[in-house]
Amino acid sequence: MGVRLAVVGATGMVGRKFLDVLKERNFPIDKLYLFASSKSAGKTINFNGKDYVVEELKEDSFDRGIDIALFSAGASTSLKFAPIAASKGCVVVDNSSAWRMDENVPLVVPEVNPEDIKWHKGIIANPNCSTIQAVVALKPLDDKFKIKRIIYSTYQAVSGAGMGGYEDLVNGIKGEAPKKFPHPIAYNLIPHIDVFLENGYTKEEMKMINETKKIMHRPDLKITATTVRVPVFYGHSESINVEFEKSFDINEVKETLKNSKGIVLMDDVNNNVYPMPILAEGKDEVFVGRIRRDESVENGINMWVVADNIRKGAATNAVQIAELLIKNII
Repeated sequence: MGVRLAVVGATGMVGRKFLDVLKERNFPIDKLYLFASSKSAGKTINFNGKDYVVEELKEDSFDRGIDIALFSAGASTSLKFAPIAASKGCVVVDNSSAWRMDENVPLVVPEVNPEDIKWHKGIIANPNCSTIQAVVALKPLDDKFKIKRIIYSTYQAVSGAGMGGYEDLVNGIKGEAPKKFPHPIAYNLIPHIDVFLENGYTKEEMKMINETKKIMHRPDLKITATTVRVPVFYGHSESINVEFEKSFDINEVKETLKNSKGIVLMDDVNNNVYPMPILAEGKDEVFVGRIRRDESVENGINMWVVADNIRKGAATNAVQIAELLIKNII
């Protein structure tokens, strides 16, 4: 018995990755429906040896008993169509920013807060890519040593900005002017992801701050962030500085991470072993290394966290949520 599954935004970068991950993980599909904008409707996508025609997303698209829909078609599409889908008995796993901070919508990373799925009302939000990999590494440390403060500095791949970002890097290497970013990304770093807010932070920075608090059930947590776009195609890297309430042994920190679900410890500096985006590309785990004591505070560490932003940071996390859902549906 399979699931009647829809992918909304099927022709986009994350939508196509949804399909790759569903196939790899042998997700039990009975019927598959692919939706996109009118511009992409009529295209054919092959999934598991069968051709599917992409349909235009409409208000009656969910009038056919769809169980789960994976959305990655932007916030405005999600705001309009996710409630319609939910009203028809479909559970939406939404990859946009539309519902993440809605108090009635669970924001879920399966390794961190799977229990939050239970209180969904038809919509479950997939967190921001940079938040997902961070909380996978932070949650086991918070459980053990109680986190007091977090400082995020991110180095985010161009694919996080979709096909436009990816093409800006490809074309920029050829000397062409950027179309997606406000400055050239080739041979450059841009300390600006999403729009600037009145407080001087970007929306991306505030997403990381607010989503971390919600996912970890720690509204009191002190967090600051600086997010930077770098000329890398896939894989977000993060320098995370963490201050704990409790004292710790650095080897205990490493063991805690090593034994935590979804994490690969890559921390052997004597042999130049540490996480890099080139190693994380195409993988679903979160890679953690460069773990060391922060000697400027009493109970602090620095660590380097890397993951594939299109897989764990988007598609894989959404499919993992769907896998948790079908344990209750089927």
